[in-house]
Amino acid sequence: MTKYFTLQDIDRIADMIRPKLPVAPKVAAILGSGLGKLAEAVENAVYIPYSEIPSWPVSTVQGHNGLLVAGTLSGQPVLFMQGRIHYYEGYSMAQVGLPVRVMQRLGVETLIVTNAAGAVHPDFVPGDVMLITDHINLLGMAGQTPLRGPNLDDLGPRFPDMSQAYDRALCELARQVAREREILLREGVYMCLAGPSFETPADLRFLRTIGADAVGMSTVPEVTVARHGGMQVLGFSGISNKANLDGSTVTSHEEVLEAGTVIAPKMEVLIREVLARL
Repeated sequence: MTKYFTLQDIDRIADMIRPKLPVAPKVAAILGSGLGKLAEAVENAVYIPYSEIPSWPVSTVQGHNGLLVAGTLSGQPVLFMQGRIHYYEGYSMAQVGLPVRVMQRLGVETLIVTNAAGAVHPDFVPGDVMLITDHINLLGMAGQTPLRGPNLDDLGPRFPDMSQAYDRALCELARQVAREREILLREGVYMCLAGPSFETPADLRFLRTIGADAVGMSTVPEVTVARHGGMQVLGFSGISNKANLDGSTVTSHEEVLEAGTVIAPKMEVLIREVLARL
């Protein structure tokens, strides 16, 4: 299993992708479970299967198509990941962080991350969109971080600051769009766990106690890499199920994908409008 990638490894992948892009992207987005349809909004799109990119990890989960989609959206050159990969699939943290590293070498300056997440906050309901204002990196605290290994000094410092992981100006822009478009935009703290099992009621009560509002199995490693490399980050969680604090309901991946059909149109409006105002 790959322990880490050198700058030369990353540049080789970027050099392979760059000639296929219709225009150099300044903004990239990573689309979570059930949210891949957002990529269909990209205009003059070019599609690059993950399987055709050397060393690029391939999605194995239903709802993650495994395509890079490049083109324009709201007048901005964009690069969308239609589906992501996860630590629980058996990939190393270095592999989980690799796509963001490649984006950095392609010149991407702003990263929009989306995910499907379970509610921890008792007021959140399926179909809600939550603006991620901060996260709890439980995986990283336990040592599972994509920054493990030799530091890539050309990209960022050994000890990156994470006090503003989610860009405050971008968050305010998202709030403004939500108000104008009359979209209920929840706000809160996202918690990343390893998965792939869903959380027990005791897990959820613990997460609520330590400050989590939503929980999922992705995003935080990607944001960590993005911030290490100086990218601005905007994050949204699509709430796919109600907080199961008492064990009265059963959670399934099918439920997550179904909720995505309600969440995706709201996400598209938010992302389109944010892009138009950058």
